Amino acid sequence: MQVFTTNRKIIITCHKWLANALQKEVIALGFTVDRVFQTGVELTGTVEDCIRLNLNLRCASQVMYSLKAFICNDPDELYKQLVTIHWEELIAPTGYFSVTSNVFHPTIQTNLFANLRVKDAVVDRMREATEQRPSTGSELSGAVVYLFWKHEEAEVFLDTSGETLAKHGYRKLPGKAPMLEALAAATILSTKWNKTAPFINPMCGSGTLAIEAALIATNRVPGLLRNNYSFMHLLGYESAMYTKQRALLNEQIIDIPALKIIASDLSDKAIEIAKINASVAGVEHLIDFEVCDFESTSIPTAEGAVIMFNPEYGERLGDEIELNATYARMGDFLKNKCRGYTGYVFTGNLDLAKKIRLKPSRRIEFYNATIDCRLLEYELYAGTKRVDKLNEIIE
Repeated sequence: MQVFTTNRKIIITCHKWLANALQKEVIALGFTVDRVFQTGVELTGTVEDCIRLNLNLRCASQVMYSLKAFICNDPDELYKQLVTIHWEELIAPTGYFSVTSNVFHPTIQTNLFANLRVKDAVVDRMREATEQRPSTGSELSGAVVYLFWKHEEAEVFLDTSGETLAKHGYRKLPGKAPMLEALAAATILSTKWNKTAPFINPMCGSGTLAIEAALIATNRVPGLLRNNYSFMHLLGYESAMYTKQRALLNEQIIDIPALKIIASDLSDKAIEIAKINASVAGVEHLIDFEVCDFESTSIPTAEGAVIMFNPEYGERLGDEIELNATYARMGDFLKNKCRGYTGYVFTGNLDLAKKIRLKPSRRIEFYNATIDCRLLEYELYAGTKRVDKLNEIIE
């Protein structure tokens, strides 16, 4: 089974509401998207194409290469279908593989049982074909088989990623309530930022938004920070495939001499963590870090500049009282100090957002874990237009 050169369905998964940003990334890489859904995109390609996708995508979670789709009504039928796949041509008989799944079927009470039936089918087929069997486990450090089974429709894939792509590998110290890297990238890609104007991130916490902005602006991709993917553990893999694509990542980095990214936080500990994370990402030299209240953050004057907040949402009882004042101050700061900017506030609490007392020009839907969130956009006009627009109050 020549998966590295055979075109099949590829499903790239992502977190909820990141699909639009993911689609744009995939198209920018020169691929044609066949279908877009809430948690991913579908296209056609080879496992060699999956290598390029894994190294370059910022908003993805997993890159899945389809092996077989079939009708399935119970675990025994699942086993019978999977044991017909030539696993001995995909996984080394002395290798290692793991199984992951999403199963929605009345005969399956826990995904662990479905995973076990998949493992049984792979191991039994391998033992029959080679008189050897690979080892298995839960760590995603080798080949990975993924099962999707909903109602009577089932499909088995090679997960060519392994560990999720949504974590970009630089955040050694997460800090307090960090934003997932893929989500941070998607929110930035959804703004009007032109990647050369100033990007200001008050309340930066562990620095994720500022770091992702620096990575995006200079075309540094997540593959620069990772060296193990599950496609490397498939039979037929040649290191030259990866080496060629990996070398291109360094070549595509661009230099923007006048780039100005500013990240501030009241906590010196948060700034210390952000600097460490930025150093691991290779962009510490591109970010000006400031220890200060957000109202004292430096705001350079420049056309096309963007300021982006990711404040707390008030998840604990009593938090909202203090945060009411914080959100109100944010609104005053945007209105009085950020004229000519486009402002963004990412929040999971729309009641608190009303305290900003500015009317959003756009509301972009996202999810942060299980929290329904919005990226609110504010046109912070200068001059007479500003007077007309910024005095509009959210009722």
